[in-house]
Amino acid sequence: MKEVQTKVRNDQEKKYLTFKLAEEQYGLEIHKVIEIIGMQDITPVPRTPDYLRGVINLRGIIHPVIDLKQKFGMGMTRETELTCIIVVTVNRDNKQEQIGIIVDEVLEVEDINEQDIEQSTGFGQGINTQFILGMAKTKGGVKMILDLQKTLNTRELDIISNIKETKNDNV
Repeated sequence: MKEVQTKVRNDQEKKYLTFKLAEEQYGLEIHKVIEIIGMQDITPVPRTPDYLRGVINLRGIIHPVIDLKQKFGMGMTRETELTCIIVVTVNRDNKQEQIGIIVDEVLEVEDINEQDIEQSTGFGQGINTQFILGMAKTKGGVKMILDLQKTLNTRELDIISNIKETKNDNV
């Protein structure tokens, strides 16, 4: 009987990597995370949006790097000893793309029960919250759970894909 109860409980919980942008806490589904790396030199790419900080070469593979704080209109991330890059995967035309996102600080991997996540219903007219899957109520406060796929629009994913193809051809 105990095995059945454990399985049901685990099916309702998902793991999320939680992190900070400024003083706000966010989360993303752990299965989207490839790895977490410390800050390193980022090669700028001309004529790209400001939040696209550039690219990094990680074990011979070029990864575009996005300043998530800047993408959200919160200003450019100032690098500290806690600042890091989370390498994540997003889908583009049924193909997996890996990108890096700069965050102020990675907090932890948290089990969050689906019942503790309220769907994002929007904050009023003209405010785009499509990239927020929901608001998780945890013992550490409220965390915004992000939908990485909706954080970047199709045009932005095209820019990232083109950068990866161009830079990887030159490696």
